[in-house]
Amino acid sequence: MKIETHTINDTRIAELISDRLIIKTAEDGIDLLGNLYYQDFDKIIISEQNITSDFFDLKNGMAGEILQKFSNYRVRLAVVGNFSPYQSKSIKDFIYESNKGRHINFLDSTAEALKKLSI
Repeated sequence: MKIETHTINDTRIAELISDRLIIKTAEDGIDLLGNLYYQDFDKIIISEQNITSDFFDLKNGMAGEILQKFSNYRVRLAVVGNFSPYQSKSIKDFIYESNKGRHINFLDSTAEALKKLSI
């Protein structure tokens, strides 16, 4: 995994780049948060393809557990990717509601994520 640092308006944003899964379990997500938080990142971009599909099955609680930690630490997260394969009403509603806020966003591109996280 590579961490690309973007600096916009004195804001440091970590973009995670990998061709492998980064988050396979809730513990992976929490460890990632802790590692980046202690590197002074409070805004993170990760690709949907780097997160296990289990994350997008809200019944198992994985997304809730990870995102609660992001909320507790006040770390903003942008997940970038194509979310159309996830067809359940609950995940579609979750993405829609998340995108209304500023803390957790599901976006189509890194450019969109950088714009959203820089404000």
